[in-house]
Amino acid sequence: MIRCYASDTIQRLGERLVRLYPNHDRDDLLRRLLLLDGRYGVGSNPGVANELWDETDSVLITYGDSIRKTGEMPLETLKRFADDFLHDAFSTIHVLPFFPFSSDDGFSVMDYRMVRPDLGDWRHLQSLGENFHLMYDLVLNHASRQGDWFKQYTLDVAPFRDYFVEADPDKDYSMVVRPRNLPLLSAVNKQGERKHVWTTFSRDQVDLDFRNPDVLFEFLDVLSFYLSRGARILRLDAIAYLWKEVGTSCIHLPQTHELVKLLRDFVTMIEPRTIILTETNVPHEENIAYFGHGDEAHMIYQFSLPPLILHALQTGNGRYLTAWARGLPEPPPGCTFLNFTASHDGIGVRPLKGLIPDDELDAVVHGVTERGGLVSMKANTDGSESPYELNITWFDALSDPQNPDRDLQIRRVLCSQAIMMAMKGIPAVYIHSLTATPNDLKGVKESGRARSINRRMWADTELRHLLGDETSVQAAVFPEMVRMLTLRSRETAFHPDSAQKIQETVPGCFAVRRTSRDGMCNILSLHNLTARVLTIPLAHQDLFESIGGTDLISGEAVSSEATEVKLAPYQVRWMRMNYA
Repeated sequence: MIRCYASDTIQRLGERLVRLYPNHDRDDLLRRLLLLDGRYGVGSNPGVANELWDETDSVLITYGDSIRKTGEMPLETLKRFADDFLHDAFSTIHVLPFFPFSSDDGFSVMDYRMVRPDLGDWRHLQSLGENFHLMYDLVLNHASRQGDWFKQYTLDVAPFRDYFVEADPDKDYSMVVRPRNLPLLSAVNKQGERKHVWTTFSRDQVDLDFRNPDVLFEFLDVLSFYLSRGARILRLDAIAYLWKEVGTSCIHLPQTHELVKLLRDFVTMIEPRTIILTETNVPHEENIAYFGHGDEAHMIYQFSLPPLILHALQTGNGRYLTAWARGLPEPPPGCTFLNFTASHDGIGVRPLKGLIPDDELDAVVHGVTERGGLVSMKANTDGSESPYELNITWFDALSDPQNPDRDLQIRRVLCSQAIMMAMKGIPAVYIHSLTATPNDLKGVKESGRARSINRRMWADTELRHLLGDETSVQAAVFPEMVRMLTLRSRETAFHPDSAQKIQETVPGCFAVRRTSRDGMCNILSLHNLTARVLTIPLAHQDLFESIGGTDLISGEAVSSEATEVKLAPYQVRWMRMNYA
């Protein structure tokens, strides 16, 4: 039985379907969409969403097998580790693609409705979700060449024979924006006939054809299934490249934005507590366009933040970070940022475009190679190549080859995480940033892939041993990050919707003030980006009639008569100010 929905919701969905598929009957498309209501038990009683997020929200990013234990399913190991160490710090766990796959560490999906048997099954994910919300990837742009969908395509079996983007190799594709330096088209045999299919990311990842509404409805079904299996956040992987039109750049096309809006309307209709997150590793202005007018993604990655923090801490110069943060537009109502410093992918270079001078960008790239990292290149439309991604662990990225002081490196790492946590939005921490993992060069050699440098699999016993060893970097970084996240979760000023102001202060310090929505809580976050002691005058920090307060990080009182505070090298202060 189809529930009754508000007429404006139905009308909006119908309009979006017409814009996407003008040559199809609107009523037929809308009927197909509404028949998904209640599928897998989703939408039968969704209730009404109150707030989608608050100050207690934070995300751990991890593969299902980033931590392993002999004789145990990795998802069981992850649950035990998370329950033991992370419950107070994280509200949500993003389990990176856990489906059967053929390449790209999960992002070449063979079966969208299965859990890899070597990880566990849906029951293990349900168990993980007992104490955490869950984020799943919706890998929309492409599917595996090894999967059943593509096999059925090559046999010319309906409906799969029209699921993938075919292309004429004789046409001009010079305008197409390429994320990787690989052939755009790949030859295949389709029932004895030679065809060419679109392969944006690799020959094994064949692009799906969303110009065919059957593909959309297939993924609406998959999406409904994920919601029934505990997903609260749906990450739209590589969404920017979704829609293909020869003669265009094939990135950020209007149809792509329209489809994201449709997905938001759909989940709002059937399960309004769901959050749509877009993954668009592109220049900043292009990235924030996925907010639409507050009607598109609920949340977008803050892709410019990681390389700007990296630059600031490598150079001791926060000028560009401060200028960018000061110019950040306010997200539309019902939208927010996902702040992070590292992920399973490398550190994107394109999001720095226009934010720092080219020579400074070259220095960041060179700095990564100095620290044992790798640089991935992309093909440009003029045939040249340029850096696309920096492959290095966050811990090693913040080392200093000229001054290999471990304590200073640890302080830099913690400072970087504190900046990310203080910024407006929801913080997300990659497992290997949390565990201060060094570059996995052995993994790169074994896989032949640069991204393996930051995808180590920890042995559960080894990691637990290091966390208990006071001399290890893991024992220095991990508990302090957990403590900062826990402190953050108690402060209404860190609500994702609370006001943010980037404060004027001395060079070498990044300062951000957060004010709770009721105006009763102000936190001034000060971050020393340098290896020297800084003196920060309080007279210019707009603290109004402060009667003192507390530094949340150290627990020290802040006198109402204080005119300045000192910051040790890379020290962070979260100064919670009280008012009469």
